[in-house]
Order: sequence, then C-alpha cells, then structure tokens
Amino acid sequence: MKRKIAVYPGSFDPITNGHLDLIQRALKIFDHIVVAVATNAFKKSLFTIEERMEMIRGSLVDHPNVSIDSFDGLLVKYAKARKARAILRGLRAVTDFEYEFQLAMMNRRLEPEIETVFLMTGLRWVFLSSSILKEAALHGGDIEGMVPEIVFQKLREKFEMLRKA
Repeated sequence: MKRKIAVYPGSFDPITNGHLDLIQRALKIFDHIVVAVATNAFKKSLFTIEERMEMIRGSLVDHPNVSIDSFDGLLVKYAKARKARAILRGLRAVTDFEYEFQLAMMNRRLEPEIETVFLMTGLRWVFLSSSILKEAALHGGDIEGMVPEIVFQKLREKFEMLRKA
C-alpha cells in the first residue's frame, strides 16, 4: 500500500502557529508531510533557508511523520520526485483563493497526477501571516503565542541585531 505523502510548500519566513495548525490537521489525512521551504531569489527573506529549516525542525520535533526540506524550481517536479500525491495549501480568506486556484490549475496542467488539497486555516489563525507577524515584531508588538517558542526567540534576536546595525 502506498503511503499518502503531501508536500506543504512555502517560504515559512518564519513558520507560525497557523502553519503548525494546518500541518497537524493535515496529518489526519496524509501519512507523511514534507514541509518544503522554497528558495525564491525574487523574495527578500528575514531568515536564511538554514535558519527557517532549523526553526521548523524545532517546532515539529515531536512529529516523526513530518520531514523538512528545501527546494528550488518547479514545485510539481519536486513533489513528483518526493513521491507525493498532493500539494497541501492553506486558505485564510477569499483573497487567497484566486491566486491559489491559479497555481493549482497550472500545477494540474503540468503534473495531472498530483492533486492540490486546500485546508482552511483554523479560525484562531485566520488573520495571521508571516509578513504581518514580522511587521508587528519589528515594531515591538507582542507576538508571543502566535509562533512556536523557538521562532519567538529567533525573531527577538534578529530584530535586536538589526536595530544595533
């Protein structure tokens, strides 16, 4: 019997409790989830790929059926190489849907055997994005409880370092 593997791609700059909630709920559907950190030369990231992967690993230490990897290039080719049956995507609001729908249709056109599975973000996290979180943290907002502890500490360190520079 084939394992049901899903790839959950994203920049995860940084991973939030919303991402973790989605992963935990997806584990009820899939046997294994690959959290795939995308390298995007066009997007300026706060954290390096290595830092993001370290924070994800630290956040998912108790989840042996989740692996963490990075990829560059076409997502569906990466998913196929990982023997994934699905690409996992989260939807926060209607505004996410149009963009995600376009991506899903292109991915289906490129690799018809790989499905895109959308899960709605948990209501508790519907407002949360990495961008909004970083903005709040940069200006001294209290983000505790919105990110795993390891991320909270790394954000604090990163912004203290940037303020001193």
